[in-house]
Parts: sequence; C-alpha cells; structure tokens
Amino acid sequence: MSASPATTVHRSLVVDAALAGSRLDQALAVLLPEFSRSRLQHWIEAGQVLVDEQVSRCRDKVWGGEAIRVDAELALDHGCLAQNIALHPLFEDEHLLVLDKPAGLVVHPAAGNPDGTLQNALLHHAPALAAIPRAGIVHRLDKDTSGVLVVAKTLRAHKSLVEQLQARSVHRQYRALVIGHLVAGGRVDAPVGRHPTHRTKMAVVANGRASVTHYRILEVYPGHTLLAVQLETGRTHQIRVHMAHLHHPLVGDRVYGGRPRPPRGCQVELTTALQQFPRQALHAIGLGLIHPESGVEMHWEAPMPADINALLGLFRREAGGGADSA
Repeated sequence: MSASPATTVHRSLVVDAALAGSRLDQALAVLLPEFSRSRLQHWIEAGQVLVDEQVSRCRDKVWGGEAIRVDAELALDHGCLAQNIALHPLFEDEHLLVLDKPAGLVVHPAAGNPDGTLQNALLHHAPALAAIPRAGIVHRLDKDTSGVLVVAKTLRAHKSLVEQLQARSVHRQYRALVIGHLVAGGRVDAPVGRHPTHRTKMAVVANGRASVTHYRILEVYPGHTLLAVQLETGRTHQIRVHMAHLHHPLVGDRVYGGRPRPPRGCQVELTTALQQFPRQALHAIGLGLIHPESGVEMHWEAPMPADINALLGLFRREAGGGADSA
C-alpha cells in the first residue's frame, strides 16, 4: 500500500505576553487549540516549528513576543477506502456528525474486517474526514451494539470531544436486556482488562483499567430485566463484562452470557426468539455533550431498534400484557 498523502499546515504566530514562562508545547497548545498537544509535540520534535527562525524543543520556555512559524505535514488517511454505505444521521453541522449506528456495522477496520465499516462509510459521506484521525471517530460501539455515536468533522472538534471523553463529561445512556431479576439499581466499580487466558475477551481483573457503570431497573419480565445503563468510563465491552460480573449477562451475548435461558413454561414464540436473537440486546439510546464550537450542551436519542422492541413485546405479552415497572 502506498504512503498516505499529506496536506501542509502553515501558521505564523506571535507569543502573547500572558504565556510568558510557559513551555513551547504548552504555549503552542493555547495558540493552536484545533490540534492535539501530542501532534504539536511531534511537529516540534520534527523541526517543523521554528521560534524566531530557530529549531526548539518542547520544554524550551517562551517569554512573549517570539515569532513562531509552523510548516508541518498533516497526513491524510487514504489507507482506508471510501465506500458507499448507508448512514443514519441524527444531527449534522460543519463540526459534528451524530449517527444512529445499526447493529452489525463494525466501527473501523481491523483484523477480519478490512472494509465495509463505519470509517469507510464516513470517508464516502465526507471525504475531508481523511484529514481527521480515524475519520473523526472518537469512541466506539461494538459491532452488534446499536445506537448513538458522534463523529468529529474538524480537528478542533476532535480535540474537544477527546478531552470531554477523558474528563468523563460525555453522557452515554444505554438500554440493556439482561438475564435474571435484579431487585434494585446500582453501580459497578470494577476494573476491566484483557482476559488472562482468553485474549479475545475482556474481564474484571485486578490490573485492569478503572471502569464504572451505573444502572437502574426500568421493567421486570419473567426471568429477565430491562435496565437503563449509564457509562462513567468507556472501556471495551464494559457493559457486557460488568453485567456478566453481576451474574446478569445480556440477552444474546454468546461471548459473556452463554446460552439463552427462556423462562420456564413460557410461550414457544418467546423461547424461539431468545434462542435465535442474533446479538447482545444492548442499545446506545442517548448521548449528551458540549458542542465544541458553540459551547451549548446538546443531547441526542436513537429510537429503540426493531429487533429489541420485538423481543420486549414478547416479554410484555408473556407477562400478561404489561410488565412490572420499577
């Protein structure tokens, strides 16, 4: 595969006196907020940033009045092909694209999924996203999880969204249908990391990354519970792992939940639906964040998908036309 083309970034700046005493990389992060600090550090180390026409180091101090010239290459991601794959936008402006991702769509190329992904679709939808890391994708949903996902359309928006995610200020709400009866909502604070023996799985492990999930009961069905789940952190497979850790795995999760468990004596239609449900019953229903340009708090919701709605309908019918609400 040929090397990715690049576009050149040219900036001429003067250091403000208010930045006196700052490191060069810190000052540059203030002067060029659309770029991440790691990217700016790379440019400084590569000699693509001159201070008074001299190559400098990230740790060098500035004192105000220095002339900074940036002539840097911004690599374009042309290693990922643009493909005409249908998207389902919930919102779009020049800064953000918010989508309702269907189940079955992989977010970005990886081993076993070289194309046909959301990233391929985004590059067809907006070719300028080739200049944004991973075509603007800042968080993931598993292949078989449906729902709301946000994409950054500019470097400034990308930096803002990454910072909001790191600060845990992005609000992500889910609906999860789990096996078994829970008697109350709660909080799971258990570190998640790679499974010690099954390397394709995640697990609650002592040396994992801090992971916090909040949940509350919405409806109780025969042998199952519908939960509202909110993520405080966003680890790989976090909800699936935490629910399995509570011994209430997600319906349809063959990786963490094992075989289906139809309620004893239930109708054949419900038994068949549970046995044939093709994915984990998990939907990202809501997403809230601060708009990177306007500073306005925004929130979007994706309607419950047809497959989960149909399954819930069977449970409600099994419960006699209505479920016990919590």
